[in-house]
Amino acid sequence: MALEHVRGPRPQPGESAVVVGAGRSGIAATRLLRRLGARVRLLDKKPDALSALQLAELRAAGVDVQLGGHTPEQFADASWVIPSPGLPVAVIEPLVAAGCGNGDRKAPEILAEMELAWRCLDDEPVLAVTGTSGKTTTASLAAAMLQAQGYTVFLGGNIGTPLSEYVLAGRKADVLVLEISSFQLQGCTTFCPRAGILLNISPNHLDYHKDMAEYAEAKFRLFRCQDEGDLAVLGEGVRGLVASWPVRGRKVWVGEGPSRFPRSGLMGAHNAFNAEAAWQACRLFGVSEANAARAVADFRPLPHRLERVAERGGVLFVNDSKCTTVAALEVALRAFDQPVRLLCGGKFKGGDLAALAPLVREKVVQIGLFGASREIFERAWTGVAPMSWHPALREAVAELAAASAPGDAVLLAPATSSFDLYKNYMARGDDFKRIVGELA
Repeated sequence: MALEHVRGPRPQPGESAVVVGAGRSGIAATRLLRRLGARVRLLDKKPDALSALQLAELRAAGVDVQLGGHTPEQFADASWVIPSPGLPVAVIEPLVAAGCGNGDRKAPEILAEMELAWRCLDDEPVLAVTGTSGKTTTASLAAAMLQAQGYTVFLGGNIGTPLSEYVLAGRKADVLVLEISSFQLQGCTTFCPRAGILLNISPNHLDYHKDMAEYAEAKFRLFRCQDEGDLAVLGEGVRGLVASWPVRGRKVWVGEGPSRFPRSGLMGAHNAFNAEAAWQACRLFGVSEANAARAVADFRPLPHRLERVAERGGVLFVNDSKCTTVAALEVALRAFDQPVRLLCGGKFKGGDLAALAPLVREKVVQIGLFGASREIFERAWTGVAPMSWHPALREAVAELAAASAPGDAVLLAPATSSFDLYKNYMARGDDFKRIVGELA
């Protein structure tokens, strides 16, 4: 196992840093930069992005907070720029370039909050997980396996707690398990996990990335700084891409097959795959198969990921609101052996729904559309299964529930983002659970 990875430089006292985005990771990055002694400007387009208390605390800590539209002048003196994970680097680069002008001053480095925090770690080993789908479950399984072995684990990154918050807390874990998105990876230059997992790549976030090549390149950045002492766990589905983005770490390939861990509360062959990927990465840290199996047996499905909500009159209601892509819908449908009454709809992010028609015809007996993208689903699936549309989720659930027979499953697997009707996929899933709870 490699003992040390090269890390990029850290901001120095007195240097100017601009953080774009006042969400949780942006505030964490701001606090870390101030800890390092940098002069920090925090930007957010939303005038109400911060509460009065947050604003007062940040300004008391010496942060120059500027809310409203971004201008090149805000980046004029920057040595470092840390954009929000939701802000494409391609969007911020022209502003930075215009702000810096054509002078002799060195252009600022644009880096992700994850990269900034990585540069501030000591020697804690990192196990990092990325992929289009399954990241959160796989990272959580890996953390559970390591804990079953007796390790102290920090679980964070894209999963909820920014890595900068771990650094700021000053507590040391034996292993850091990080979920990392393509958005974050685009801003990583020296980030290097001891064990990296790339589960899969399918069309996603093409409203953010220029094309699939850029999206795949971002995913493979997980491995770009690894050497032969590191581990790269790869799903069989990405085998054809490895020639384009070489992986120097020791490669372990994982495909779907008989489960190594049959005692599991997780639905579907894809979760057996996720557990296998987690196990292969955890082996690097000495986790025994027995402890891994115990962790899988004790693990419970995460909210909004093929989550069993209720069974009413022999009808199973399942919340897979995290299903925001066509690829995730395929995975969800393959997890069921019973007739499915499917709820879809929302802000469509791209993908080939028509190619999924044979599987929909095989698994689905009724489709209830709701919210946006009605015409996209109808164009792809008219004639595949009985289909209706409703403006809101509640009416769609009511129709499918009334038509269901014992043995059916009513599945919320929207294949879209939630931003037509909800703040995020969690709010959508919570609403589904509320609606099911109110059914007579």
